[in-house]
Amino acid sequence: MNVLQKPEIDHDDRSDLYEYIERHGATRPEKARRSLNMEPRAFGHHVAILKRDSVIEEEEGKLRIAFDAGAKEEYEKEKISFTIRQAREEDLTGLVGAIREAIGDGEYIKAETVADIVDNEGVLMRHNEIESRMFFVACVEGDVVGWVHLKHTDLRKLNHTAEFTLGVLEAYRGNGIGSQLLERGVRWAEEQGLEKLYNAIPATNQSALDFLQSHGFETEAVREDHYKLNGSYVDEVMMARNL
Repeated sequence: MNVLQKPEIDHDDRSDLYEYIERHGATRPEKARRSLNMEPRAFGHHVAILKRDSVIEEEEGKLRIAFDAGAKEEYEKEKISFTIRQAREEDLTGLVGAIREAIGDGEYIKAETVADIVDNEGVLMRHNEIESRMFFVACVEGDVVGWVHLKHTDLRKLNHTAEFTLGVLEAYRGNGIGSQLLERGVRWAEEQGLEKLYNAIPATNQSALDFLQSHGFETEAVREDHYKLNGSYVDEVMMARNL
């Protein structure tokens, strides 16, 4: 299914089922059926059609929106082995924890906001008429140690762009994980036909600014005194990369 376009569903009950799964995340079929007050036979029929059309999928006994964001990638470094893959709903708790640990002293406001939104909604992936959001995670021995998040807004004047956040736990930095996550996100964005990725970072987060600049991002604007961190006003640096 095209990640940036909500599927066209020509049946009200199937549309209701899709919207329920999109809104609630990975869901047990029986829970969805009861919540939607559908008869078992009709529910099974609608699920089968949505699966056939690659709109939803069933994994580990749960229905979820079907995203096809590519295969898991494995990396062997001198000191560490890690994988990068599309995030699953089951990663939500570990991912939120990783984001909050990685941002540490609060100098990455955009990522902090993403963690708060996902934690509050209890849903990792979004794919509706307003926005789509995609996460890729880096894992070491099954634990999430880094992420890249891309948010696409379905507004005509902005739908060629995506905002992203990225981070790696401090203990795992210096192994190329951040670079591989970024390039995975860039490839995904290019495959979706996007033209620009952008991010906004406090000017005090020099390491993040240097990292993005080394990967082809340029400063587009600076908003003076945009943040107030620990009682001091801090500029926001807006950076972007054309694809």
